Amino acid sequence: MKLIFSPTRLVAIAFLSFVVFGSCSKEVSEDTSQEELASEASSEADAESDDIFNEVFDNVLGVNADVGFGGTGVFGQMNPGMSDGGTARLTACPDVTITHLNNTDPFPVKIVMDFSTGCTARDGRTRSGKIISTYSNRLFIPGAKASVTFESYMIDSVKIQGTLIITNEGEAISVNCMRHKWKVVVENAKLSKSNGNYTEWNSTKTVTQIDGTCTPWIHLDDIYKIEGGARGKVKRGDLLIAWNSEITDPLIKKFSCHWLVKGVNRVARLNLTTSSPWVATINYGNGDCDNKALVTINGVPHNITLP
Repeated sequence: MKLIFSPTRLVAIAFLSFVVFGSCSKEVSEDTSQEELASEASSEADAESDDIFNEVFDNVLGVNADVGFGGTGVFGQMNPGMSDGGTARLTACPDVTITHLNNTDPFPVKIVMDFSTGCTARDGRTRSGKIISTYSNRLFIPGAKASVTFESYMIDSVKIQGTLIITNEGEAISVNCMRHKWKVVVENAKLSKSNGNYTEWNSTKTVTQIDGTCTPWIHLDDIYKIEGGARGKVKRGDLLIAWNSEITDPLIKKFSCHWLVKGVNRVARLNLTTSSPWVATINYGNGDCDNKALVTINGVPHNITLP
């Protein structure tokens, strides 16, 4: 994620299923090169979808301290000089509009992050359009929920559609310690490319804090595990590939790191068994903070660089 904090930066594990749609699409044959292409396409599409919606999660959680962390997200910057180890979001972009939907209460509240016709972040990517979020309460409060939609929202040339729903399922583990846990659901997402290719994606995952529970104002020691799965469909030229995904080894995300540092996902066609060589596994490493992951298909490893 191009941001300081991203507890949900996942790429899930899945079964792929090839689907034929009309004369413009063709079913992938059993040819080895096509099978490998299908596995690579599905795992890459799952990773891209995960990355984009995890980034949205970070922005929604970090737009300000009244609704979440404050100062996290793609425009956040580390400020180690602060006594709480906090972060501060750059103010130049996006423009933020806050509307309280009940004149007498702080919640529910609607927040629009407007990237206008284009705003280039420090990660080099340009975002445009709007992220629109409605919060029932501050996202640190158990039971709080945020519903997120998009209006002409794009990252570079990729148009993003769908709904993101974040629900706090956390619990107090002692008087001064709170274990944060969020259920993160993506419904009817679609990532559309200018060349006509696209990815459709649905995902349900949980993000559970496993370290830093007793230091609520020092986020740099926070560590999260991510569990769950997703399903999707990707169009690449005249190929249309559908899959399911599952996290087989919990993904580990450190607040202080840009990427996932550990965990394994599996991505595969729906009609393949989990023992099929064409199941793609995605391994995020041994805990080191870097943008590398290893995709293995048919026993052959492929090093990939995470965006």
